[in-house]
Amino acid sequence: MRLRNFTLGAILMLALVGGKVMAQTSENSPRTSIELEHGAHRLGKRTDPMMERWRDYGLGQFIHWGVYSITAGKWEGKDYPGASSWIRSWSEMPGEDYDQLYKQFDPERFDPKAWAKQAKSMGAKYMIITAKHHDGFCLWPSEFTDYDIASTPYEKDLIGPMVEAYEAEGIDVYLYFSVMDWNHPGFRTELKTSEDREAYEEFKTFTRNQILELLERYPSTKGLWFDGTWDAAWKEQAGFADKLEAEMREMIPGIIIGSRFRPDDYGNRHFDSNGDLMGDYEQGWERKLPKTIEDVKGNDWDCVMTVPENQWGYHYDWKGHVKTSFELVEMLVKSVSLNGNFVLNFGPDRYGEFRNEERQLFKEIGDWMDVNQEAIYACGYLDWEKQDWGYYTKDRETGKIYMVVFNMPINGALRVKTPGKVQLDKVYELKDPSKVFTPEEIHQNEFFIHYSTEKASNSPFVIVIESSSMDAEGGKTYQKAKT
Repeated sequence: MRLRNFTLGAILMLALVGGKVMAQTSENSPRTSIELEHGAHRLGKRTDPMMERWRDYGLGQFIHWGVYSITAGKWEGKDYPGASSWIRSWSEMPGEDYDQLYKQFDPERFDPKAWAKQAKSMGAKYMIITAKHHDGFCLWPSEFTDYDIASTPYEKDLIGPMVEAYEAEGIDVYLYFSVMDWNHPGFRTELKTSEDREAYEEFKTFTRNQILELLERYPSTKGLWFDGTWDAAWKEQAGFADKLEAEMREMIPGIIIGSRFRPDDYGNRHFDSNGDLMGDYEQGWERKLPKTIEDVKGNDWDCVMTVPENQWGYHYDWKGHVKTSFELVEMLVKSVSLNGNFVLNFGPDRYGEFRNEERQLFKEIGDWMDVNQEAIYACGYLDWEKQDWGYYTKDRETGKIYMVVFNMPINGALRVKTPGKVQLDKVYELKDPSKVFTPEEIHQNEFFIHYSTEKASNSPFVIVIESSSMDAEGGKTYQKAKT
């Protein structure tokens, strides 16, 4: 691969996304007390087509896969208590033994087309794959290390076929890349000595080379999902990371990069020292969800979620609470209702197969999405008071409102409160539009939609509201609705 030098043009590209200038100015910034060279370069959301596409995904798939699928969460009969993909850091796992496991990695049953079809059947619109996790092993044949798929018995590239298969199913691909690298001799968590700094400079060159190599090999990738950037050593690299981000944006105009990648001048991540988001969306919602729209601070965001608590890569035994498909559907709907995306993680085994529990989730979530996807894709927040029965979402283009019901009241009456003068023109069931409901007005701007408990669904269901606003002069006088 041809190495690139930093150029003025690359640096300037960091100030451009989707043709919009990303400049922090005293006129439009709410927080300008600290002058930063490497803080946020844009205030507010991107509005270019690639980011609009990202915003409309709703549901995504995360895949954690690597040589840690061989250990599967245990070593020499002992269970590792953390995430299986972190076993290389365990005191009971000798690093030299782990670093030889790649010689056994031969995912002979890997079928990227089948993977992509499963993801599509679930309703995923984008996928994130661990091209390189913290252990440093690369799922693509890298020019810059022998610790990669080309050195395994399998030998063949894994990333390229995945990109091709998923894109053929209409699913956008994002590449996960861990800056942390336990295998590279120059990696340091902190820089205490001149020797540390010298070694880390080599590591930085290696990191840059691999990131740019990925974008050159897979130019259709829509973005990079960074991880492993919390160490003190990386927090000192504000200038380096800023320039590298500019190079990435120059290589793939419109590329989407989250808030985990670079620190600001003072080592802050996600949000700079002025409180402004760095990157195109917030990556801070890992295995947790915001409670209210205020929690997301007007930023784009996604939530990445595991099925068992904190298990990302393949584990031989799912312990503790394992989330059901409807629990996960509720997390999906809540995410969309707060203007976010929901990304569900899967961990294939060493042979390239998903476990039976994961196959069941593909099917059950997919069955629900087949019927109710209209309430998910291209939908977002509605500023109506949330009710205990579930969540509202609103189609950004049509303006249709969706009531996604998870908790049916005993009396079958679903309460709706509207802000101000809103006319509920038509109310019907998404699954069967012939089922039309007549809202009962019980107070001003407050209604009951009566859904018979006899026909209550045993799964979350959706009611559609087509509404219109009423101006002060044309608004009706409040009265008890006639039913």
